[in-house]
Amino acid sequence: MENGFLVSCEATREAVLIDPGDAVDDMLDAVARGALEPVAILLTHAHVDHVTGVPRAKTALGVPIWLHRADQFLYDAAVEQARMFGLEVDPMPPVDEYFEPGTPFAFGELIVDVRHTPGHCPGGVCLAIGRPDAPARELFVGDTLFAGSIGRTDLPGGDYDTLIRSIREVLFAYPDETPVHSGHGPDTTVGRERRTNPFLVG
Repeated sequence: MENGFLVSCEATREAVLIDPGDAVDDMLDAVARGALEPVAILLTHAHVDHVTGVPRAKTALGVPIWLHRADQFLYDAAVEQARMFGLEVDPMPPVDEYFEPGTPFAFGELIVDVRHTPGHCPGGVCLAIGRPDAPARELFVGDTLFAGSIGRTDLPGGDYDTLIRSIREVLFAYPDETPVHSGHGPDTTVGRERRTNPFLVG
C-alpha cells in the first residue's frame, strides 16, 4: 500500500514519476492516457516498497533515475530486501543521477526543491514542487512524515532523533497550508501535523 505519484506540468505535459512501486502499471497507463512526456524517475528513498516498479518504469520510459547517494546501499540491496519479505522483484537498473545539495530539479514550468531529510533512512529526501515564481510548494515526503505519525527508524540507517530534526527543521519550515503527500496513507498539511501529530506536538 505504497503511494507513488505522477506529477505533470499542465503547460508542457512534462512529468515525473515519484517512487514507482507496485502501482507502476497504473502510473504508466496514466502517462499514456494523459499524453504526458515523462522526464525522470525521482526516488524519495530506496526502501524496497518504493522501488519495486523502477525496473518496469525504466524499461518503458528510458528516463533517468534520481536518488540521494546516501541511499545507494539500500537501492543495491532491493532484491535481497524483497526476498526477506517473501517477494520477488527484478534487479534494479543503475541510478543515473544523484541529488546534490541546493541544486533544484526542473521539469516543464515547475521546479523541484530537493531537501535532504534523513532519519527514516540516510538518503531520504523531500521533494518540494511548485512554480519558481510562486512561494507555494507541495511536499512529497516519502516515509519521513505521515498523517498523524512519522516514519519508522528501526531499519538500517534509521535514527529517531535525526528524523524528528528533519521534520522540525526542514518540513516545518514550510507554511501551515502546505500540502504533504506521504509514501503511505492519506494526504495531510504541514499545519495539521504541527498542531496534532503526537510525535511532534510540544
